[in-house]
Amino acid sequence: MEKILEVKDLHVTFTTYGGTVQAVRGVDFHLNKGETLAIVGESGCGKSVSSNAIMRLIPSPPGKISKGNILFKGHDLTKLSEKRMRSIRGVDISMIFQDPMTALNPTLTIGTQLKEGLKQHRSVTDQEATRRALEMMELVGIPNPEERMKQYPHQFSGGMRQRIVIAIALICEPELLIADEPTTALDVTIQAQILELFGKIQEVTGVSIILITHDLGVVAKIADRIAVMYAGKIIETGTKREIFYDPQHPYTKGLLNSVPRLDVKEKLKPIEGTPPDLFSPPEGCPFTPRCPFAMEVCNKVYPDSSILSDSHSVNCWLQDDRAKQLLTTMVTN
Repeated sequence: MEKILEVKDLHVTFTTYGGTVQAVRGVDFHLNKGETLAIVGESGCGKSVSSNAIMRLIPSPPGKISKGNILFKGHDLTKLSEKRMRSIRGVDISMIFQDPMTALNPTLTIGTQLKEGLKQHRSVTDQEATRRALEMMELVGIPNPEERMKQYPHQFSGGMRQRIVIAIALICEPELLIADEPTTALDVTIQAQILELFGKIQEVTGVSIILITHDLGVVAKIADRIAVMYAGKIIETGTKREIFYDPQHPYTKGLLNSVPRLDVKEKLKPIEGTPPDLFSPPEGCPFTPRCPFAMEVCNKVYPDSSILSDSHSVNCWLQDDRAKQLLTTMVTN
């Protein structure tokens, strides 16, 4: 399959009075054309920082991309000028930010905000921009779009505002859409509608999607592949089926065990402990203090990536042949 995005050995740091925060520490992943990749993990693991790095929206100072490459259609975004990046943002790559309640300007009508990006990046008349805005409002399921375009954000519900934010992100027909926690501030019913909308949009436009979330339940419906992130590193990647039915990293298993299920009557099992301090991240596996299977080597050396299939890989010492033999012996005895 054609790769539209490749992130290679990405490092992002933030310099503060207390020291340097290593927010993203050697992240590698790719996105195929027309695919939905979900990046999941606890708050503070580096998901949003990674997505902001792709858009080159890391505030400098205090932040910077200290190492790595971000290849979009073969072009390294880390080496482009700010002027060139402005011509890419919203046109080739668009982003939906976390909170729809604050993403819209309360002093401008919905129509003005919808047409703004189109007028900036495309040579269109106001009449053409209005027609395109109406088309996008219909695509995202806004009723009576002609009347709604004249209204202000406070006249829309949370779910409707999120639909408008999605319409703004898609109006210039980008090839890559990054959705950062797009359902966090919405109730469960509206969450389901928004996720269905993403599927419909991808079917109609063919856009490639990166979905950032902390909720594995959210990605179960629309993701093609899942990357599990922890303490600034991607620790397991696989297809939706591989991650849900054959998870290999203890952290991935812990995330799945903490998701409520109707067919399981047992109590939820939280992951004990807290993530490591990224001012001074550990040399070995960052999950070691919370892992029930931790070995001495886990604390000292970060494990290499183990390739389990063409689409499934994991960074865990339990995949080492010596560890497998030890576990087999323990089970036998």
